[in-house]
Amino acid sequence: MYKKHPPLEKSYNKTLLVIESCKTIIQLEGASNMVKNFKTLYRKVGYPKALSYNLDNCLKQKYMLLESLNRPTKNNAYGI
Repeated sequence: MYKKHPPLEKSYNKTLLVIESCKTIIQLEGASNMVKNFKTLYRKVGYPKALSYNLDNCLKQKYMLLESLNRPTKNNAYGI
């Protein structure tokens, strides 16, 4: 990926793995904090904006997935 900045690549991959491993909204909030920390740290050294966009997109997709899994279905709402 980025040969010049191995720590950047490692941090980016770790953050993606954390997002993907979240099973609850609360865990995803922690992953969101990791994304914020990643952006804060690497903004100073000038990282590609595509990484930021991809992390935000992964967070959004995971959030929508977890929300859909936690919504009660019609049958569940009526106890059937």
